[in-house]
Amino acid sequence: MVNGVHGKTHFWNHKIRKKIESMQLNGRRYTTIYMSLYGISNLEDISKKIFIETTQLMDKNLRRYMDANEQTTIPEYAKTGIDMANFFGVTQSGDKVDYGEFFSTDDKVLCFDDLERANVDVIDILGYINNFVEHDHIKTIIICNEKELSTKLKSSNLEMKTFIATYLLDKQDELNNNDKPIVEKIQRKIENVFDKANDYERIKEKLIGETFEYAPKFDYIINGILMRYENNADLIRFLRENTRLIISTFERSGTRNLRILKHALNDFKKVYEMVNKSYPNTSHRVMQTMLIFTIAISFEIKAGKITKDKFINIKDNEEYKSILVSSRILMDNRQFYIKEFDSNYYYNFKSEYRFFKFIEYYVRTRIFDMKIFKENMETIRNTIDTENLPAYKRLLTEEYWKISDDEFGKVISDIVEDVKQGNLRLIDTVKIYAYFSYFSKKGLIDYDIKTIKSVFFNGMNLASLKSEYCTNVDEELGKIAIDEVAEDMDDILKHFHTLNEQLHDKMFKEKAEEIFKCIPMKMELFYEKFDRECMNIPIFKYYDPYQMFQRISCASNEDIVLIKEKLVNRADKYAKQIEPEIKNIKQLKQIIDDYLNGKDPSIKIVMLKEFSKDLGYIIDKYKPTLFPKKEEKVEEVE
Repeated sequence: MVNGVHGKTHFWNHKIRKKIESMQLNGRRYTTIYMSLYGISNLEDISKKIFIETTQLMDKNLRRYMDANEQTTIPEYAKTGIDMANFFGVTQSGDKVDYGEFFSTDDKVLCFDDLERANVDVIDILGYINNFVEHDHIKTIIICNEKELSTKLKSSNLEMKTFIATYLLDKQDELNNNDKPIVEKIQRKIENVFDKANDYERIKEKLIGETFEYAPKFDYIINGILMRYENNADLIRFLRENTRLIISTFERSGTRNLRILKHALNDFKKVYEMVNKSYPNTSHRVMQTMLIFTIAISFEIKAGKITKDKFINIKDNEEYKSILVSSRILMDNRQFYIKEFDSNYYYNFKSEYRFFKFIEYYVRTRIFDMKIFKENMETIRNTIDTENLPAYKRLLTEEYWKISDDEFGKVISDIVEDVKQGNLRLIDTVKIYAYFSYFSKKGLIDYDIKTIKSVFFNGMNLASLKSEYCTNVDEELGKIAIDEVAEDMDDILKHFHTLNEQLHDKMFKEKAEEIFKCIPMKMELFYEKFDRECMNIPIFKYYDPYQMFQRISCASNEDIVLIKEKLVNRADKYAKQIEPEIKNIKQLKQIIDDYLNGKDPSIKIVMLKEFSKDLGYIIDKYKPTLFPKKEEKVEEVE
């Protein structure tokens, strides 16, 4: 068995194969049969490929031609004709097949290459190859990259493995135990339960007699790859200065595939040229991080280690870092993967900006999106490169202990000032309070809890004037990067929920105003917006019934009918969801009835009476018998 990295096939073709075929052992010359497993999807494909490759042994002219042209395999277009000729027992030279010679195995050496790149379970392939070794006694060589094979075995069905490992840890009461990081626990549990690498090692021990390590000198090889950029003086200088960074990132990928590295460096060439053209003063550190990220994301996606959607929903560096610092219970396998990605590729490399959406998008889609590029670079220019990143964002997007002692005091005072001015989002103010409470207990800041709480209460009031309603409160609070959540958070959270509910009402009042102002002049827009946004929300709760009556009464008779039918249909489908608006519906009905009192009949009057009647039908759906209280339900059962 030959174990190594990129270049092993070249080593076989130009060294091992020629050496074997030039040898004589007991007066016998050996013939090699090369077989790549790349892309093989079932074991039958292996048998077919072996048969096709062995046809060269039956035709002396073909063999001479291939030797003269240093060709090791038959061209695809020639295989069909050769296969048909052999079907009739005749080779291209006109000779009959000597089946005694054909089926002889004493002088043949089988070579299976690219074991790690087959689409068949490696355990099944090794079992298949074992037939040649044990039953036919054919000398067999297997060429593979064991590191890439190990990565493939461990990363297959990672989502399912993560879910099951988390479930098992929870059942064993190990999930909430803080003795080790949750990511490490899950990784170890996956290895214990699903480690197919152990099966591979057992079969390898039985099947493989000798293992030889093919270890090329990567410094020399990578230096050769960089030669292609000699005509770009700035780029080649930068790449040569960061050769160790390239090699370390390459090695951390685990795949050691030089083809992917070549593509990654070519992608970085595009990135480097675009950045230098549009943002020439970008710091050296940011460019180094871009180099690491381009190589890392290329290996993760192109080596098939992950599905492409792992990074799709991460929109920027801030969100990426928020995932990293979140210390709460592991919510999904994406968080597990991102933390591993970061700790692997950025090990001992400090950088504030570590995720570049425009590079990820370029590698994944092959589209260099100028809009995303400019957004990313403007953020870098206005924050990382100019050191203007707000102090509170530093606290929310990186571990607090990474802030130096010299900086910490200023960071805290800047945050206090921002909180006092209401410059933070309401939800961010709550998150920052958790940190301050923690810092106070640890003696890192001079503020007592009572003073902190007073400052934050006032800051929350001001923040609510500028903030929007937070829809994902639990997710946001889960990003707090400290394990000891403050016990005194109850008052802050209660105040937050009160303010957030006010923002909720404000949001729906604005939505109601935007939608209902379309009556009666823009009815098509009203129907579109109402159907899309208001069918299952109590939107009438947030609009004045008197104004609603004025708008409906000014609508055409046809529109009055359509609105009425839409409201009835909506109440039938979403009765429970829209219940909070019934108070206003009752008031609207009363206003319509007061208006109709004593009016002479007309088509509009009749339509409004029907409208009022159907409002009554909707109101009747909310009598106590429809939604009984829990206590009433219990009494009925008794």
